[in-house]
Amino acid sequence: MSDANSLISHLIELRSRILKALLSVLVVFICLAYFAQDLYRLLALPLLESLPENASMIATDVASPFFAPFKLTLVLSFFIAIPYVLYQVWGFVAPGLYRNEKKLVAPLLLSSTLLFYAGMAFAYFVVFPIAFAFFNSVAPEGVTVSTDISSYLNFVLKLFFAFGVSFEIPIAIILMCWTGVTDPATLRAKRPYIVVGAFVLGMLLTPPDVISQTLLAIPMWLLFEVGVIVGSVYAGKREPDTDVDTDEEREQP
Repeated sequence: MSDANSLISHLIELRSRILKALLSVLVVFICLAYFAQDLYRLLALPLLESLPENASMIATDVASPFFAPFKLTLVLSFFIAIPYVLYQVWGFVAPGLYRNEKKLVAPLLLSSTLLFYAGMAFAYFVVFPIAFAFFNSVAPEGVTVSTDISSYLNFVLKLFFAFGVSFEIPIAIILMCWTGVTDPATLRAKRPYIVVGAFVLGMLLTPPDVISQTLLAIPMWLLFEVGVIVGSVYAGKREPDTDVDTDEEREQP
């Protein structure tokens, strides 16, 4: 009976934390909705600056001028609310962790958030200007470049996600080294395969052009090296810890 009550209480807490996370996204969305058009204009700036003179973006769907900016605002609201969403995840799983696990997981949650933001910033400030300038420079003569706003949004969101996830490589390596799945020496020995794999992933996660692939593959390789260096600090440090939290401590995130 106690197990059933415990399961129900955990499910209630899970529902509560999911609702809080969704509410945080909704609150951010409501705050940003008024600026939807401005946000889209800011997102389109790297493309607009690379377009030929007198060229502009177009809308091929009747409703896309309205829905594209609000779709961007919704996705951006989730990105902004990620720290609070991860806080709710942490509050749910923390009571079941040992003390030494908490000391590792908490910094990793913060680091993973910052790295995801860094990946998006790298895509916007470095990749977009170079890639769009290249695309527009190779347009055949007589072809007017006029990008559809919905297609552009889908394109940049894909790149944001690809670069954001790729920048999480150090976190994945640290976790693998800490849990004993692998070790830094093994990863260093497989460096040639990792470099090839980075370029293959760059090809799969980005549009079919050499510029975007290279701009994703090189940071992935460098982040792999950073992950190996930091992972060597955590390798073999996971030790059995019977110092579990008390019931009073478990009630707090």
